[in-house]
Amino acid sequence: MKKQLWRVGELAKNVGLSVRTLHYYDEIGLLSPKHHSNAGYRLYSSSDIAKLHQIQSLKQLGFSLEKIQQILGQPQCSLLQVIEWHLQHLQQQILAQEQLYKRLQKIAEKLTRQEEVSVEKLIETLEAMNMFEKYFTKEQLTDLENRRTTVGEERLKAVAQEWPVLISEVRTEMEKGTDPTSSIVLALAERWVNLINEFTGGNSQHAQSLKNMYQQEQSVSTKNGLDSEIMNYIGKAIAQLKQK
Repeated sequence: MKKQLWRVGELAKNVGLSVRTLHYYDEIGLLSPKHHSNAGYRLYSSSDIAKLHQIQSLKQLGFSLEKIQQILGQPQCSLLQVIEWHLQHLQQQILAQEQLYKRLQKIAEKLTRQEEVSVEKLIETLEAMNMFEKYFTKEQLTDLENRRTTVGEERLKAVAQEWPVLISEVRTEMEKGTDPTSSIVLALAERWVNLINEFTGGNSQHAQSLKNMYQQEQSVSTKNGLDSEIMNYIGKAIAQLKQK
């Protein structure tokens, strides 16, 4: 007999999400299960799981939670439609990955004949460059390169060193339960926005492309400690800043 209702911990473990994430979805009204146990625990039905699938697919497509809530509120939005969008997006990613693989394979074959060259390091660098090509247009990449010249290598290195410190400070406040609209988190959010602006020059399109890359490339976000929880948390603070 198929399982009809899932407790939050069971569902989180099976789908690879944290209990905290599911609780957060409930808090903001994005995914609120209608069923509860006698003890008051959340119980997720098959329809709740189908909706969760839609949410995660739309997240991978780069939509914010606020936008996802708007999309799911449309009567014509179905699980099939979301899956079709996701399939189209994945097909584009697969083609891009195949092209990247072929380029790297050819370069690797040449580099392996030069023992003094660190092939692994070069491939890692090339992969990062090609990843940017997936999310930024040629015009954007040219603009960013000009930005690098304007800002200077030393400042860019300093910015790169500031990011892990800032991310750690934001995570500390999040885990303490500090309100994201509090003055201390708003100060962190202001630093966050300033660092992004140093990289993008304040260009909103560049910022969106950067956000898409971090949302869709798990290896990049994991390496930098930017999971969905911390992005949602700092996102609230940034939204508050914009209102001010």
